[in-house]
Amino acid sequence: MTRPTIEPLAEGRWLFRRLYAFAVSAGLWVLLMRTVGRMPPEMLPRMTDGLMGLLALILVLYLVAPTAQQLVALLANARLKMMGGRP
Repeated sequence: MTRPTIEPLAEGRWLFRRLYAFAVSAGLWVLLMRTVGRMPPEMLPRMTDGLMGLLALILVLYLVAPTAQQLVALLANARLKMMGGRP
């Protein structure tokens, strides 16, 4: 009997993660530049804070995604060992 292999998720792969993060970051920067040019001055602080918050979220997801995936795999492996199964 062969063991099923678990392939890593696309989010943890190097190329996919970086392309997604760079594309979204570039899009948010373009949106930020257009927003600064079109918004009335009194609305700029709220709008730019929101867009910069989105950039911060993308950065956090970019850095945390592989770590979270590895933690889930570690917990699944530990659960199998505790139940007496083979990893």
